[in-house]
Amino acid sequence: MDTNIQTAEPVIITGLNTGQEDYDYSMIELAELAQANHMEVIDRIDQVIDRPNPATYFGKGKVEEIREVADANHVPTIITNDELSPSQLRNLEEGTGCRILDRTALILEIFANRAQTKEAKLQVQIAELQYRLPRLQTSASERLDQQTGGGSGFTNRGAGETKLEMDRRTIQHHISHLRQELAAIDKSEQTKRKQRSKSAIPTAALVGYTNSGKSTIMNGLVRKYGAAEEKTVFEKNMLFATLDTSVRQLTLPDQKRFLLSDTVGFVSKLPTHLVESFKSTLAEAANADLLIQVIDYSDPHYKQMMETTAKTLKQIGITDIPMINVFNKADKTEIEFPVLEGDDQVVISAKQDASLDLLIDVIKKHLFKDYVTATLLIPFTDGHIVSYLNEHTNILDTKYESNGTLLTVEMSVQDYQRYNKYEKV
Repeated sequence: MDTNIQTAEPVIITGLNTGQEDYDYSMIELAELAQANHMEVIDRIDQVIDRPNPATYFGKGKVEEIREVADANHVPTIITNDELSPSQLRNLEEGTGCRILDRTALILEIFANRAQTKEAKLQVQIAELQYRLPRLQTSASERLDQQTGGGSGFTNRGAGETKLEMDRRTIQHHISHLRQELAAIDKSEQTKRKQRSKSAIPTAALVGYTNSGKSTIMNGLVRKYGAAEEKTVFEKNMLFATLDTSVRQLTLPDQKRFLLSDTVGFVSKLPTHLVESFKSTLAEAANADLLIQVIDYSDPHYKQMMETTAKTLKQIGITDIPMINVFNKADKTEIEFPVLEGDDQVVISAKQDASLDLLIDVIKKHLFKDYVTATLLIPFTDGHIVSYLNEHTNILDTKYESNGTLLTVEMSVQDYQRYNKYEKV
């Protein structure tokens, strides 16, 4: 029996339908986010309304209905589909008697639970503190004593406001300190990226919706073309199974090499603070030569997922990098696969070897389109060059002549510039 079901916290998901086209989809996604946070969705409550109530988000009658359903089912936590203002959060908690978790706070909880590396943990901490800052509040007794008028025209601060200001300063100081730590880590990562850039090895980055199969594709390619099995990354059928960017070098049978990175997945209404905090993590995508958008083709909402990915990439400043679309999980559909559609769309199942082979062919056409084919005559005295070319380039033909080794070679522009003096015209 699944122990997660036994220990899952019961929750009710709630949302306002103000006429948005993707409302039902966003509520389905909210339920999946709750499950990803080890929660069990007991009920779903919707309200159709023109605009949110500025005080309580829901209308008065709906707040009472939520309270009654929560009491009847002994549910301690209510999740809302939108981010709430500080006053809405406070008033809704008072009106329902439950803990209120808005969509932003839910995603932050998931990220906090999944962060593994120091970088990811710092990023989540910063986002959490930025979310908490405007939501600080004093107790009811402290609020009564917040301010009293002074005869001289000055305002005397009561104990409640003083404590609130101290809390704010403490959080702001903590955010500043965490950003300094993150900047130091980012500087180290920038150095690594520069070193990889100098190596002239092209780079590709997997991007797309969370749980679309990016890590499964990464692992499939690493097992086929990576250096070692232990270089695979964590994968699970769950939203935000991994938050950390992983970079692996792949060497293909024709000696072409490239770096492949697996980045954090996206989701609709991804909190702004979180996107800002994870910009450094997504730098691998920002510096890639090719983006590989992975799409769950079996999900009926895959087009909305593609729109979310496009919006998020634009939000973090990634706009001019070539991209191929990989429609994954075709094995869960009636659609034929693997199939190449045009130059930049491929339909595959990441669990099938033939699909991975087709994907690699498409990646190669984009990453290595500038490769040069040349015929080089290498003197026998320069045998070390022949060894290098055999190890790092694609040798199409080898012949031995009286004055050296004649090689027909497919190579990078950098290698061609280095060895074109040997070219036989």
